[in-house]
Amino acid sequence: MTFLEEVQRRRTFAIISHPDAGKTTLTEKLLLYGGAIHLAGSVKSRKTAKHAVSDWMEIEKQRGISVTSSVLQFDYDGCRVNILDTPGHQDFSEDTYRTLMAADSAVMLIDVAKGVEAQTKKLFAVSKERGIPIFTFVNKIDHFGRSPFDLMEEIENVLGIRTCPMNWPIGINGEYKGVYDREHETIELFAKDETHGQEKLASEKGALTDPRMKELLGDDVYQALLDDIELLDVAGDPFDFDKVRAGELTPMFFGSAMTNFGVKPFLEKFLELAPSPAPRQAVEEIVQPTSEDFSALVFKIQANMDPNHHDRIVFMRICSGKFEKGMSVLHRQSNKTIRLSQPQQFLATERTIVEDAYPGDIIGVFDPGIFSIGDTVCSPGKKFQYEGIPTFAPEHFARVRLLDSMKRKQFVKGINQIAQEGAIQIFQEIMGGMEEIIVGVVGVLQFDVLKYRLENEYNV
Repeated sequence: MTFLEEVQRRRTFAIISHPDAGKTTLTEKLLLYGGAIHLAGSVKSRKTAKHAVSDWMEIEKQRGISVTSSVLQFDYDGCRVNILDTPGHQDFSEDTYRTLMAADSAVMLIDVAKGVEAQTKKLFAVSKERGIPIFTFVNKIDHFGRSPFDLMEEIENVLGIRTCPMNWPIGINGEYKGVYDREHETIELFAKDETHGQEKLASEKGALTDPRMKELLGDDVYQALLDDIELLDVAGDPFDFDKVRAGELTPMFFGSAMTNFGVKPFLEKFLELAPSPAPRQAVEEIVQPTSEDFSALVFKIQANMDPNHHDRIVFMRICSGKFEKGMSVLHRQSNKTIRLSQPQQFLATERTIVEDAYPGDIIGVFDPGIFSIGDTVCSPGKKFQYEGIPTFAPEHFARVRLLDSMKRKQFVKGINQIAQEGAIQIFQEIMGGMEEIIVGVVGVLQFDVLKYRLENEYNV
């Protein structure tokens, strides 16, 4: 495959939503349909002790929420898919903002019963500001909720973006039987979920005019579908990719991540419509992804992903050129040339060493102690630098004291490493000759994570 073809087949996107809209579950189901996993383990499943693949930190498994962004990669239908699963909880929104810097598009998840929620508004605003296309997936349609027309109206009124449903749920509220594909005028009816969403859902497809489909749906449901289609065709917005790119229109899909209802049609259509890697703004110039010169942006640093080795992994988004294992690159901030010797790609904590990677891909490399979030690496001889990643003023502060002075070295190391990840900011205060550390965070839950990680990862 040529370099250009490799770039064009990349799809790198983030999933954004309010907490509990089902983001981690949807990520898991995309992995299931992508063939990356064979059995989905839901965060809330009582039937199995499996946890969601993307939640790798022990505290995430205990609480059933994502507190750090995960990077997951798989191949599907000729595309190389890079999913950035982000925390939904507002206390971790800083991590989400940074992750959006590495994405080319965003999937906005909306709970059918709750509609547009507070955190959805914030994350939508950041995505729009970044100028990335936003796709909408209305989740949990296996539950009783709002009518699809009400949700369309709310998205348009609250978020100020027009909607274009690519498919439409068939049936009565909470008792949907399938989805109607508007472009191909086909119906897909899903079998009942008997595996609690752990396995792919069987379905049956047919044309809207197929008498069998009409028979399976029954006269009332079939007629209601025809009425909905007519109303959408007359009153709805037509699909316009230029408007999607400009952030004026969001393609809309319906489904249930928990039961796998509508997940496959969404994945296939999304990969068809989602953009391949876009040009990036550096301070000096606009960098094209198809440029032969290598460059990448550091958007995340994570310590102790492997508890046995206490390593620090730097996540970088490749922006241009081909990456090759062992290549030497220029670290722009220090002007040092470094060798990227053990590049890795991830399925949560499962790592594979990569030989090469292309624009749109996310790779992890070991940090020798020189990287910060927002850094640029590029081919030696190329002197450009990507615009930095914004930091947020902390809103909550706490004094952190070490109980065992014999462990001061580990304590200082832990506090500094977690600060370099961008999770906390450190303010030092001298009191009566004693140095005390004051920590600032954007959200209160970060204090729990800090305490948990200092105890479990640094033994202090």
